[in-house]
Amino acid sequence: MAGPVGRRGTNASQSIRGSRIAVAIVIGVLLGCIFAVLYPHGLFSDISNPTSHFRSRRLSKANPKIESTSCESTEEVSKLKSEMTDLSNKNDELKKQVRDLTVKLQASEQKNGQSDSDQQIVPVSNPPKPGPFGTVKGTTINPTILPDPTINPRLAKILEKLTTKKEVIVALANSNVKSMLEVSVSSIKKAGIPNYLVVALDDGIVDFCKENDVAFYKRDPDEGIDSVAKSGGNHAVSGLKFRILREFLQLGYSVLLSDVDIVYIQNPFNFIYRDADVESMSDGHDNFTAYGYNDVFDEPSMGWARYAHTMRIWVYNSGFFYLRPTIPAIELLDRVAERLSKPPPAWDQAVFNEELFFPSHPGYIGLYASKRTMDRYMFMNSKVMFKEVRKDEKLKKLKPVIVHVNYHPDKLPRMKAVFEFYFNGKQDALEPFPDGSDW
Repeated sequence: MAGPVGRRGTNASQSIRGSRIAVAIVIGVLLGCIFAVLYPHGLFSDISNPTSHFRSRRLSKANPKIESTSCESTEEVSKLKSEMTDLSNKNDELKKQVRDLTVKLQASEQKNGQSDSDQQIVPVSNPPKPGPFGTVKGTTINPTILPDPTINPRLAKILEKLTTKKEVIVALANSNVKSMLEVSVSSIKKAGIPNYLVVALDDGIVDFCKENDVAFYKRDPDEGIDSVAKSGGNHAVSGLKFRILREFLQLGYSVLLSDVDIVYIQNPFNFIYRDADVESMSDGHDNFTAYGYNDVFDEPSMGWARYAHTMRIWVYNSGFFYLRPTIPAIELLDRVAERLSKPPPAWDQAVFNEELFFPSHPGYIGLYASKRTMDRYMFMNSKVMFKEVRKDEKLKKLKPVIVHVNYHPDKLPRMKAVFEFYFNGKQDALEPFPDGSDW
């Protein structure tokens, strides 16, 4: 009997021991789960960093839906990524603002001493990335200004009716040049150019324009301009244009300035490139003088270094040039007008070219304007016409856009001869004149 009882006691003891182990395992698992929730980064790491423990506790209490550390970690990572993206975007925006402010500061420092109204800065875009070798091309086109019709509402209405593409030919005239204006206007009509405007500087030109159905504009009284406009000669009137043209650009119009000693054969707007602030005809008489060349200066006393290379180009003609409504173009007009208004007296064409071509150097900030020279055969000066073209049978068949009688003082008869040659087919009309002038 003793045997069976002993076996039952042993089995009972083993059963109790197994139950205790099972209970311990269950308790261990439960404790593990509790610690896993309370200390997702480890017990000792949370002890060393108590803030993370409390942060985890707060996150756990704040969001009871989080049932595991994996869910909590995923949400934290997503949140951090979102915050990093926002900060990165803000950082890029701040960098751009710094670049723009730096450019404005530099430009402001360069224009130190000028009025605030002149310190108009064009914002820059993000820096470009250069392409492969041989593909990099700089831009020459400055952005056009924001038009301001309040500058001159009366002129704005005239231009709105006259032009279709915000471009206009402008000629200044007083009664002293009326005879040349008559020939020029006749050629304008023959060439079929609709957007031509005469700035009438006296009542005689107003009457002429009304009688010949020519669009005109007479400025409001201005003592400083009127005194020159009514009695000034060709050069004096020419100097006024730099002040008067400013309003046209401010209104947002591209202007083709034209002296009255010009015969039009074709519409010039069909031949303008519009890729620069200033596009002008040249006084050059061949490809070298018109477009530029390397001129070697020889000074024998320098020995081995006797030859010095210089870059030369003949001047742009201030009686025929195209301006886009940009800040550099307006600045050019302002600079020339200011210099011409002060002593000593200066020739407007010389000042026009000095301001356009002289580079920045110590004590002087040059004009940052892009330039284009017009085709010398299409936009022809009278030296090219009478010294070259009329003597060459092939060139005589060429149909230029304009002929500017700028090299000769006997302007009116030469203008009439050019008109007869191109419009009436009179082949010998150009023959009686000498190459140059008689004095």
